[in-house]
Amino acid sequence: MRKVKRTYNLSPEIVSTVKSLVEESGVAPTQDALVEAAVSSLARRIRDQEHARQFARCAEDPGFRREMETIAAEFEADDRAAWDRG
Repeated sequence: MRKVKRTYNLSPEIVSTVKSLVEESGVAPTQDALVEAAVSSLARRIRDQEHARQFARCAEDPGFRREMETIAAEFEADDRAAWDRG
């Protein structure tokens, strides 16, 4: 993957924490790798929270619930057959 050189201003505490996590804890092979992992983890958590909010809204939508019940009923026999086959 292509890398892009960026400069960020971080507090001394965060810089120290990143260095310690890499050098002392071995959490990641490099400081760059640690920052990439942390940002990816945060992005995934935010995306998962948004998906959870969307699913919660769907669960409250009577039209969506009816549609899901219809789909479940249409596939019930196939689902049971697949379950029985293991």
